[in-house]
This record gives sequence, structure tokens and C-alpha cells, in this order.
Amino acid sequence: MQRLTTCGIDVGSSAIKIVVLDDDGDGGGTLRATHLERIRRRDPRLVLTAALRATLDQAQVEDSDLAYIASTGDGDVAEGVRTGHFYGMTCHARGAVYLEPRARSVLDVGALWARAIVIDPRARVLASRMTSQCAAGTGQFIENIARYLGVRLDEIGALSQSASRPEPVSGICAVLAETDVINMVSRGISTAEILRGIHESVAIRLAKLLRAAKGGTPVLVTGGLAQDAGLLASLRERLVESGAEIEVLSHPLSVHAGAIGAALWAGFRHRKLRGDAPSTAPARGDLGPAASRPDA
Repeated sequence: MQRLTTCGIDVGSSAIKIVVLDDDGDGGGTLRATHLERIRRRDPRLVLTAALRATLDQAQVEDSDLAYIASTGDGDVAEGVRTGHFYGMTCHARGAVYLEPRARSVLDVGALWARAIVIDPRARVLASRMTSQCAAGTGQFIENIARYLGVRLDEIGALSQSASRPEPVSGICAVLAETDVINMVSRGISTAEILRGIHESVAIRLAKLLRAAKGGTPVLVTGGLAQDAGLLASLRERLVESGAEIEVLSHPLSVHAGAIGAALWAGFRHRKLRGDAPSTAPARGDLGPAASRPDA
């Protein structure tokens, strides 16, 4: 079947993720380019326009080369650019199986909420659970704490893991937790211990979410916190302590899972509209020469 070049756009509350993918017509494809651009109080539409141009330049394709542009997340931002829109859980499920075919659950930790998604081997969504309380279990919360502590996001994981013990913080409310952090700083508590405490607090919520969803294992973490090694370590510890036999995985491209899923659905939708869609929806993937799978 003829290959198509598609584009997936995942518009989050704090960042826009874009991928360009060569769809093989058999439920998979090869990534040509990935791009992430933080919004940082700018007009999201202007950020999207510039990020899309940068991604197409990286992929060495023109707008006219794209068979379909699919958006997920905040679709209103992509109006005028997108061809169609897909639900976020569906896209993260497809992207997760593309990155890790063994995944049977997805833990999508975004800037403002987190959700656990139960999937089957073909990435169909079977069930889901979403955080219902305030922002204390989200990426924006951790980013706010890091900014207050003067720590770069890429330093958080290593610092947290270097702490000998966590400093307990409120796990009920983001405002209370941030107040706790201010008090800790005034008492001379080390940054590493504070971050470890923050990770412990968030991990407790995420572990409860996974257990409530009753999904299979392994679970692939997606979203902005997927590369936070400190959070992943705390989450694994909390799951072990609770007796839950859940393997937690991440991938270097986990933050792009939603955009990858959207790009895969783009190819399927384009072929369906033409009347030559494959018998099954997209599920597998080829990372291509520029990327590699993590060790199992």
C-alpha cells in the first residue's frame, strides 16, 4: 500500500508537541521529525504556527506533502491548520503501543491532570480513570515548585534521587503543598529532600490512580513527566509497597505519544475517506533510524 506522510499535533496547556510520520498503510509508520515547543504565556496559535514550520523543515517536507494533519488535546488552537481532530485518550493509546508494543496501560501525566488508560494489544481503550482533585498531582505543580526552588526541569530527577530521605508535603492540595515548600526553605531543608518529598506526594496519587483503573502491565508513562526519573522511581516504590505488580516504563519519545497517535490515526482516517483503509486501526510502529527503543 502506498505510504502517506501525516502530521500529528498535540496541544497541551503548557506545550505543543508535533510529529511528522510516514504512514505505511498497515497500522504503522516511521517518524521523520518530532518537535516540542513550550507555550510560556505566548499566543498558542502563534506558537503552533512556528512549531509546525520548524517540524516540517526538520522532516524536509512541504505543507503540500502532508496527506492529513490531525490534532488532539486543545483542538481549538489547531483550527485552520488541522484536517481533523481525535480524542486525547485514543491518541495516547495509539502512541503508547507504537513506542512500546507490550504496553497494556498508559499513565498520561499532563500539566493540569493525570489519567490512567487501560488498553488491549491493539491499543483500543478499554477503561480509564482520571484525577479528580486539584493540581497537586500534575506536571504544572512540579514545574511551579522547581521554579520556586530555582531548579531546571532536567535537574529535578537526579536531585530527588540524591536525597537520603523525603521531606513530607501535603498531598491534598497544591496550594497547601506550595505553602509547605516555602516553610521548608525557611527551615533550611535541602532542595533534594524537598523534591523527593514532592515526588513522593505525586507518586502516591498516581499509584492510587493506576490501582483504581485495574489495568494490565506494563504501563507506559506518557506526557510531560514521563522523563522525570525521580518521579518514576518514587512511583515504582509506591507500587511495590502497595503489593501491585505493575511494571512502569518510559520512553525517550513518551512526551510525543499523543502526537504520534494522532499522526497514525491521520493515516487511517485519510485512507478510510478514500475507501482503502486497512482492516485494522493503527497499532504498531517503526521508530526509524533516528530513534531507538529503550532496553526492556
